Amino acid sequence: MWKSDHIETNTIHGGKTSQGEFGPLSTPIYQTSTFVFDSVQQGADRFAGESQGHIYSRLGNPTVDELEARMALLEGTEAAAAFGSGMGAVSASVLGLLKQGDHMVTSHRLYGCTFALFNHQLPAFGIEVSFVDLSDEAAVRGALKPNTKVIYGETPINPCLSVIDLDMIAAIAKPRGITTIIDNTFMSPVLQQPAKHGIDIILHSATKFLNGHGDVVAGILCGPKEMMDHIKMTTRKDMGAIISPHDAWLIIRGLKTLHLRVERHNQNALSLATYLSEHPLVAKVDYPGLPGHPGYKLLGKQMRGGGGVLAFEMKGTFDQAVAFMNQLQMCKRAVSLGDAETLIQHPASMTHSTYEPEELAAAGIPRTLIRLAAGLEHVDDIIADLEQALSAASAGEAAA
Repeated sequence: MWKSDHIETNTIHGGKTSQGEFGPLSTPIYQTSTFVFDSVQQGADRFAGESQGHIYSRLGNPTVDELEARMALLEGTEAAAAFGSGMGAVSASVLGLLKQGDHMVTSHRLYGCTFALFNHQLPAFGIEVSFVDLSDEAAVRGALKPNTKVIYGETPINPCLSVIDLDMIAAIAKPRGITTIIDNTFMSPVLQQPAKHGIDIILHSATKFLNGHGDVVAGILCGPKEMMDHIKMTTRKDMGAIISPHDAWLIIRGLKTLHLRVERHNQNALSLATYLSEHPLVAKVDYPGLPGHPGYKLLGKQMRGGGGVLAFEMKGTFDQAVAFMNQLQMCKRAVSLGDAETLIQHPASMTHSTYEPEELAAAGIPRTLIRLAAGLEHVDDIIADLEQALSAASAGEAAA
């Protein structure tokens, strides 16, 4: 198995295990639900874990194995586990590590479905969850309890792009035997590798930058082999959030251009953040790549760039923000990120609609906040579309 010190090489060659019978350059798709045993004894040995080999694709598949090997290498972990969605990975991780009576500390700002799982579903299983500002060391330490088993966060955080100091989180958690889980979707392993900062489990919605083409829904966990094996053989196996071999293959294909795409996403997002921060109709821009952002101090230390996603608050009313979004022509009104197209969405009514109004306020998500995921288009064309939509929204407000 090839391994380089350079992520540009590893996204193409690293972790490749499935050469196939005929030596194909592209990874084969093992589009099969089950696998044939040479004998009853061989089948029995595989079920007992006494011999290597595949049994059934919900338990493992050669194409999926290669995706997991590649992602473990890119994130610098021992192993990985692939899932049928990002939320499948989130659910499998926390339910695989927590039980009734346990306590988890997490961020007061989270992706909407993750928040709904933690706020509405986990308590039904007898799991206590505390929501705090994970960028505040005192708040994190103050939330800990004797039964705290997990600290879970996103960095940058969806949708406000707040940044968490991973070294700080690991320093709090490790001496207490608390498992740390960080959602690295917004950065990808090209710009951030949480395991290098002491984080135990790294999570991705593989739907986003890893795949990069808007045609897959998937999730990935990367972490210690013992933890990954436990999750695979419990919550993934029994709850069934398994990735298909074809989707795994599409992500493997996407990984080959990951470093090139992320570089362009990052460049475009920085240019867009700079443009919007100077626009008279924009009240505030949240982007870690801007010097005024609180997370900027972690550039070079934790992150290699600000990423491909930014958020901005418009001046004026909610209706004016809606008018701006409806006026866009090239930028697509759609959730998700990491696609070739620039995607724009309204968190309060879309991705974070699971929050009640008071929860939105507590999380600092105003109704005029807009999240933009920079695409791969020429940045001048993205700016031109934003400019005409902002001008139209301003004219409409003035006329009203």
